[in-house]
Amino acid sequence: MALAAGTGSGPLAEECFGWAVRYAAYDERTDRGVELPRERWEPVRRDTIFDLASLTKLCTTIVALRAVERGLIALDGRVAAYAPECTAAAGHGITVRQLLTHTSGLIPELPLYEEDGRERALARLAAEPPATPPGTARRYSDLNFLLLQRVLERTAGQPLDRLVQETVTGPLGMADTRFNPPASWLPRIAATEDQRRPWGKLDRGMLRGVVHDENAWALGGVAGHAGLFSTAGDLAVLCRALLAGGGPVLSPESTELMLTAPGLGFEVDQPWFMGELAGRGAAGHTGFTGTSLVVDRARGAYLVLLATTVHPRRRPGDSAPRAAAATALAGALG
Repeated sequence: MALAAGTGSGPLAEECFGWAVRYAAYDERTDRGVELPRERWEPVRRDTIFDLASLTKLCTTIVALRAVERGLIALDGRVAAYAPECTAAAGHGITVRQLLTHTSGLIPELPLYEEDGRERALARLAAEPPATPPGTARRYSDLNFLLLQRVLERTAGQPLDRLVQETVTGPLGMADTRFNPPASWLPRIAATEDQRRPWGKLDRGMLRGVVHDENAWALGGVAGHAGLFSTAGDLAVLCRALLAGGGPVLSPESTELMLTAPGLGFEVDQPWFMGELAGRGAAGHTGFTGTSLVVDRARGAYLVLLATTVHPRRRPGDSAPRAAAATALAGALG
């Protein structure tokens, strides 16, 4: 695990624990990982790169709000106005704001990885109707950010990976953050899962340097809900920018809107992973692979935790360590 904690003025703690690579496989008969020879274990270092999973949604959100600032889209504009090929969203009047607040009514996910190719997967996404009327209830859904990706790509005329680079990682100098990391990065990347059925949704074996999320992989590694890889240090740079009002990636007004309850893309005041940082407007998110980020503007502080709790295979989620680290930071700040 890599931890980065600090304030708007700089880091308070940057620590590393455990192993980035330890297992060759998972043995379902013994319910244990098959360890590599000890000399091939690789420790987590400050420059270790992790699969961010759903923390990707935060960068997609920033790209969306920047598009709002530029007049390319409107928060209450309908998806149909920007991506008419998303026929189900068009038929039910789903808006950009509903995608960002998970109030579109869409189910949490679809097995897009079962489709024969990216175009068929996108067609299935486009035809999926909401399960409940848009705007009536909150249901967390990866599909919201896949549709948002379509909106952003259509209106900007560029793919999401380029939009993230031009809008977020480039201006902030986040050189260790990107989709589909190159082979030269592999020695620094933490392994994730020995992904096989029945615990996984695909049979891909031990993953390292390719996105863990099955739908993101099926879409070529670039997806609005998952796919980014990064380091704790790079995410700390993003956190400090948000604490400072959003520049150079967003205006203070957009940043305020994004981080204030109910939040756009960000979750607000969630003690289950924010611990005692929650309660005063803290905003953040978690990722399935074991990642999390919290920005607490009331205290002027941030906390980034990157881990691979799916190595060598996924288990039921446990956010107690995330909450404990956040509570420790809250106590240290007073």
